[in-house]
Amino acid sequence: MRRSRGFRSNTRRILYIGRSVRRTITKTLRTFDIGDKVLIKHDASVQKGMPHPRFYGRAGNIVEKRGIAYRVAIKDGNKDKSVIARPEHIRKM
Repeated sequence: MRRSRGFRSNTRRILYIGRSVRRTITKTLRTFDIGDKVLIKHDASVQKGMPHPRFYGRAGNIVEKRGIAYRVAIKDGNKDKSVIARPEHIRKM
């Protein structure tokens, strides 16, 4: 049988929820301005709007707001990529 390679495979340490971590409403209500430099850090207690784990720890700029989420432009080698993430998963630098 082939090994499954799902969206959250090999993410045991990246998407770990610590015992002392408590989700607060302020993380959800955070706002960012266009052009802000942000860091993608997943909050494993919130599954909605979570970017792919390969973008964990990447830095980028806010390009636009899409509903509740934000579009973040990042550089992946020579390519420009955009990631859509909710405010719980991004932090200001």
